[in-house]
Amino acid sequence: MFIRPATATDRAAIDALLIRSYPVLLAADYAPHELAPALPLMTRARPELLESGTYYVVEDGGAVIGAGGWTRDAGDPMLGHIRHLVTDPRQLRAGVASWLMYHSFDAARAAGVRRMECWSTRTAERFYQAVGFRTVGPLDVRMGDQVSFPAIRMERALEA
Repeated sequence: MFIRPATATDRAAIDALLIRSYPVLLAADYAPHELAPALPLMTRARPELLESGTYYVVEDGGAVIGAGGWTRDAGDPMLGHIRHLVTDPRQLRAGVASWLMYHSFDAARAAGVRRMECWSTRTAERFYQAVGFRTVGPLDVRMGDQVSFPAIRMERALEA
């Protein structure tokens, strides 16, 4: 396995990973009426992330088995945001998501970021707690004009 920055050429592989993962993993924690409108928006790689240099893929044998990263907050240069983390359901608990998080923390810290925030799904809250985030509270994430998805706002300090 290795990790590298994502590029636009990874879009199809990340889309396929998101489609394999999110419907399966989120189904236990979200009602069908919550998932149905959100999944078409959540299961597409975001071009701005693929071009950011701070969004990464984990590959194993040429297959993308994980993706995720961070971006700096537009208004606060000391704040970073975890972005669009996904792991292949067949690779859960194999360290893929943790590797992406710690790689992101190291890169963000090197860029001068001192705090991280994420908008977690209900499903991932315990994972984020395990990598040092604390739960702040519920959050409705707006996706376009008509979709609101229930999430959990979490934050974590980055040590210097």
